Amino acid sequence: MRPKKVILCIDDNEQSLSIRKFMLETRGYRVLTASGGREAIEMFQNSGAIDLVLTDLVMPEMDGAEVIRVLKELAPETPMILFSGKVKMYEKGTCADVFLPKGSYPPMDLLERIRIMLVKKRGPKKTLTHEFVGAGTNSGNQAAAS
Repeated sequence: MRPKKVILCIDDNEQSLSIRKFMLETRGYRVLTASGGREAIEMFQNSGAIDLVLTDLVMPEMDGAEVIRVLKELAPETPMILFSGKVKMYEKGTCADVFLPKGSYPPMDLLERIRIMLVKKRGPKKTLTHEFVGAGTNSGNQAAAS
């Protein structure tokens, strides 16, 4: 069994955060939650490996774009999604990989986008080498011959 992918969700709206956490956990992800930018950065630094970050844009103290800028400095290879219910388009110099306006996409689209971003991060599937397959076959034939 492979380890669960870890997603850090950041939103100052506790209800939205709970719904998103539930949706992701039912799809097999491990979800860490933070209600603000500073808490999220601390969590990111202390939690080990986080596979993807999903953050709201409009939050008090530190907005989602600033959180992503800091996190990208720490781990540029980690995919990060910025979303907002108040802003429909966002072009300000963001380091986010994707911007999504809340409510303009079905939850299944978000889940599919997350899945694709995690696959791209992982890279291509590893295949068995020819020698390994051949070695397994030979030992099987030797066992059958004995």
